[in-house]
Amino acid sequence: MSGRDLFSPPRRIRRGAALTLVFASVLATGAATGSFDDPRREATAVAHPSRSTPADKEQDVADAAAEAMAEGKSPVEAAERAVSRSGDRWGAVYSEGEYEQFEEALDGEYTGVGLWTRLERDGRIEVTRVQDGSPAARAGIRAGDRLVGVDGEKVDGRPVTEVVSLLRGDAIDEGTGSTGTPKSAAAGTKVRLELERAGRTWSATLRRARLSTEDVTVSRTAGGVSVITVDAFTKGSGDLVRAAARQSADASGFVLDLRGNAGGLVSEAVTAASAFLDGGLVATYDVKGRERALHAEPGGDTTRPLVTLVDGGTMSAAELLTGALQDRGRAVVVGSRTFGKGSVQMPSRLPDGSVAELTVGHYRTPSGRGVDGRGITPDLEADEDALPRAETVLSGLGR
Repeated sequence: MSGRDLFSPPRRIRRGAALTLVFASVLATGAATGSFDDPRREATAVAHPSRSTPADKEQDVADAAAEAMAEGKSPVEAAERAVSRSGDRWGAVYSEGEYEQFEEALDGEYTGVGLWTRLERDGRIEVTRVQDGSPAARAGIRAGDRLVGVDGEKVDGRPVTEVVSLLRGDAIDEGTGSTGTPKSAAAGTKVRLELERAGRTWSATLRRARLSTEDVTVSRTAGGVSVITVDAFTKGSGDLVRAAARQSADASGFVLDLRGNAGGLVSEAVTAASAFLDGGLVATYDVKGRERALHAEPGGDTTRPLVTLVDGGTMSAAELLTGALQDRGRAVVVGSRTFGKGSVQMPSRLPDGSVAELTVGHYRTPSGRGVDGRGITPDLEADEDALPRAETVLSGLGR
């Protein structure tokens, strides 16, 4: 499991936590907005369909929260129990503060120090990436360093989500009920890190800063292939993919790397599809029985060869994009079967200001394939050698 100090995780498990941007490493699953015609966020696979209609489910959750408020109990916990009873495995309930942080994360900004971390099998927390220009970079922290502690708390063996929360300085406002509302420390506040490198330990005191996410990066292989890596579909990422394609005028081909991409804003995935399609269908979806369609904009690069890299961490919006490029014959998909999340969720505000996101529909690829519980099967299976295999495929396609 890997992560960065990008989003604050809730204090309890997020079963379907919207829009697969996974608070630790780009968190998860999502919601359409109140408008059926323009879903911003996307959602998740439903392993156990609800026995009630979406409207019934929404009402049950709202009633449970209102009843808990009247009795002086936690409305968030009551709403969570109602979601669990509904059979909506990927439904989620957020306190008001959690949802604000989630929305903030989707906008591509966060307060933190600029570290990506991973929980190793031996329980150690390893720094996997340091954001350029961040407080962590200025302190000389490098990928491969071990993070030992944060503000005096040892982090070995702890879930990455908890480490993320410590880096952000999350605290609980006890005035909001038994669950509380996470409040991240402000930019400029200090955080003390204990680190280890090659057997040497040291500590560094950093000041948190307001940072922008780096969810789209571009590199070039020795063979002249442009590799566009998308970690998550946050606000603006689709335009960055389109810009990367336009600015790679001398590239012999493209690799669109969606491995580990847990999803994000559906609209951004559709914009990214527009980089490689000349208009046309990207996906269809139903919301409460009403059919809708998502289309790419015209003018994308349809001439140079394209390979899309995927794995078991490719979810939701990233699967929607992969399915579109595969069905439309635009890309060869290389890697391993994707996760299989493709249901639509919508947020509804509960009486106490918290938010419930409940499943209301499902996405399908242009050929009508459902993704829920199935995922996308690659055209060519590959594991650690996925990128070299992609280059081999591109060399053949380019002839």
